[in-house]
Amino acid sequence: MRATIAASSSSLKVGYGSRSSPTRLRLRGMLPCLLLSSSVVVVFFNNYLALFHSRSSKSTESRNTQQHQLVKITNIEDALNVFDEMLQRRPLPSVVPFNQILTQLAKLKHYSAVISLNNKMGVSGIRPGIYTLSIIINCFCHLHRLGFGLSVLGNFFKLGFEPNVTTCNTLINGFLLQNREAEAAALFNRMLDSGNCKPDVVTFGTLVKGLCAKGNNTAAIQLLKKMGEGACKPNIVIYNTIIDSLCKDTLVADALNLFSEMTSKGIAPNVLTYTSVIHGVCKLQDWKEAKRLLNEMVSKHIFPNVYTFNVLVDTFCKEGMVQEARSVVEMMIQRGIEPDTITYNSFMDGYCLRGEMDEAKKVFEEIFSTGCMVNARSYSILINGYCKLKRIDDARILFLEMSQRGIVPNMVIYNILIDGFCKMGKLQDAHNLFSQMQALGQLPDIQTYNILLDGLCKHQQFPKAVELLDEMEEKKLDFNIVTYNILIQGLCRAEKVDYAWDLFRSLSYNIMISGFCNGGLTCKAENLLREMEERGRSPNGCTYNTIIRGFFNNNDISRAVRLIQEMVERGFSADASTTELIVNLLSKDEVNPALLAFIESPQ
Repeated sequence: MRATIAASSSSLKVGYGSRSSPTRLRLRGMLPCLLLSSSVVVVFFNNYLALFHSRSSKSTESRNTQQHQLVKITNIEDALNVFDEMLQRRPLPSVVPFNQILTQLAKLKHYSAVISLNNKMGVSGIRPGIYTLSIIINCFCHLHRLGFGLSVLGNFFKLGFEPNVTTCNTLINGFLLQNREAEAAALFNRMLDSGNCKPDVVTFGTLVKGLCAKGNNTAAIQLLKKMGEGACKPNIVIYNTIIDSLCKDTLVADALNLFSEMTSKGIAPNVLTYTSVIHGVCKLQDWKEAKRLLNEMVSKHIFPNVYTFNVLVDTFCKEGMVQEARSVVEMMIQRGIEPDTITYNSFMDGYCLRGEMDEAKKVFEEIFSTGCMVNARSYSILINGYCKLKRIDDARILFLEMSQRGIVPNMVIYNILIDGFCKMGKLQDAHNLFSQMQALGQLPDIQTYNILLDGLCKHQQFPKAVELLDEMEEKKLDFNIVTYNILIQGLCRAEKVDYAWDLFRSLSYNIMISGFCNGGLTCKAENLLREMEERGRSPNGCTYNTIIRGFFNNNDISRAVRLIQEMVERGFSADASTTELIVNLLSKDEVNPALLAFIESPQ
């Protein structure tokens, strides 16, 4: 049993796989970035949404009235023990207690384990219900395997079930987790139009959360107004989500207006509401308003919790007001609220910002004495503080201590330390750490490469910088503006101004091409592409993908296809955004003949 869980990642596809058509295989060969799950998503999305209009909402899942005692699961070991014991019973229990285990494991975020246990249930002959399948879809979504989640949706109909509002809510959340807002909105609109699967408050809350996560507060507020006009009224959770998002974007006046609107409708604010608006006014350094809100919440018998106090501590520390933060902590303790790791991390950050590393280290040691656990964030704050003061040896010692304590360094810590080594001229140490992180499975991102590239250029190690650039291109990392700035500055320092000027003009071309495409002026964008070539400046993959997307968005498919052919001939491939556009076009009922002919043509 435990071997099955240990190999859970390899068993994700059991029962939920899907086969590729020849066209999709051809497409995958032409577009290396294309994932099979993208096409699966589109196909299932189009096919199954239509069924909301043609099928009733009647569920064929048995409604067993027998009461099942809920077994409390606190860790995966408990779950496996209870699960094994249940499988030994004769007769086998119904699916309900198994669902309880899967639900609790999912809440503990052991998504792969849930899928493995579900496979085990199938082997043992336990028939899943609607709730079981919804749990599995949810787990696939959290594992960013939405294609497999939609494959599970197919099993609904095979088993005679109908997706209910919970299933749809799970899928909407899955789309949002994969940044597929259009599909989430389309499913939501289908639910609005359906007679048997209307959106509930969870549906609206899921969409609002997704919109706010993207910073689209305007759309979230429009959805809130739509709720006010319909039968499904907003609750405190939805208001809190939008208020918190507005405050994080420093739109505090809008947040306070929404706060007033909420209270006028009889929805009482809670500690989360007040914590959000206090955070917002603190970011604006409006200490008087923060104090007023704090007093107001206490007068309403809504008492600050550790999160509220942490907001105050963090804000004070970021402003260098460490003594004021100390006063807040004393107030916490007086109220019987113990500071946690986040509180101590804020203090360390405050001292590091002031360059008081000895005080920061004292706080770090205090964490251990209080019984709180240090985390990667705790180490990253201290390591960053030491690196800024060029105390690179102290930073290195802390880094080694992390491993001894079993705390895995994250990308942020590697980047901080590599940057520290580069700034001290210890490029070999930086490169060794760069190799070490990859050997340990931590793949460097564009920021890591930029840090190392900057160090090499500043110390005029241009042959190694070129090697690093080649590696970046091999890994298909998109150069950003920081990358170009580093290269231009490095070339200027080496008195290779002509090369720097050529690079600058190439960058300028890409910026102008992007601007033309965003404005729908794709003909001008392509003319600029030809001008680049005439002047001996070769376009790169980014240039081609930008113009191709422009043609697709202008519904000029033939010209897009022609440019794709040219791009492929020059050794470039479609990026993720271009691939997504092509997949969406291929999923339509009527596929453009030019695109279809190209996809089906031999290599």
